[in-house]
Amino acid sequence: MFFRTPFFLPLLYPSLIWRIPTTENKIFLTFDDGPVPGPTDFVLEQLKAHQAKATFFCIGNNLVQNNALFREILEQGHAVGNHTYNHLKGWNTPNEIYLKDINACQDKIGNTALFRPPYGRIKRSQLKQLSSFKVVMWDVLTYDYSASVGKEQCLKGIVKATRPGSIVVFHDSYKAEKNMKYALPRFLDHFSSKGFVFDSLSEL
Repeated sequence: MFFRTPFFLPLLYPSLIWRIPTTENKIFLTFDDGPVPGPTDFVLEQLKAHQAKATFFCIGNNLVQNNALFREILEQGHAVGNHTYNHLKGWNTPNEIYLKDINACQDKIGNTALFRPPYGRIKRSQLKQLSSFKVVMWDVLTYDYSASVGKEQCLKGIVKATRPGSIVVFHDSYKAEKNMKYALPRFLDHFSSKGFVFDSLSEL
C-alpha cells in the first residue's frame, strides 16, 4: 500500500496540484467529504488545539444539510473547496452531468477556486472545462476510510510519507471516523513537535 502518491502521476497530470514546493516546514492538511456532524466537529477541535489551518473539500449536499457546521469551518479561518454536489466519480459520469454537479456545489459553497475530484478520478475532457479552478490532488493519502487499514498502520504510513509541502488527505466522514480520530491528533502532535506548521491552501 502506497501512502505517498506514485511519482509518475504528477508527470502525467502536471497541471494539477500535487504538493506545494517549499523550503519551509509546512504541511497542508485537507479533509474530504464533509461537513458531517461529529467527524467535522472533532477535526475542528483538533485543528484549533494545535493552532493549525486546513482546507475542507465539501460535498454540496452535506454543506446544505449542515450549513451551520460549514459556517464554523469558515469562521475558524480554514479554506474550503468544491468536491461536487453528490460525490460523483468523473470516470463514470457524462461530462455534462459532472459539470452541472460541480456548478451546483459552487452555487452553495460560494467564492472558491479550489476543486478536488472525488476519488481522484477525472477525465481529461472534464479537466479542460475546469480552467477557472485550481484542481488539487495530494501526495499523501491516509486511507482512513479503508476497513483493511488499521489505525496504527494509517498513522505510521502517513508519518513516513509526509514531507515539507505535502498535501495530506483525511476524511471528515463516518466511514473514516475511527482511523481519522486516532491518526489525526497523533499526526498533529508528531509534526508540531518537529517544528512544522499546518497551513491552508487559501493562497493558491
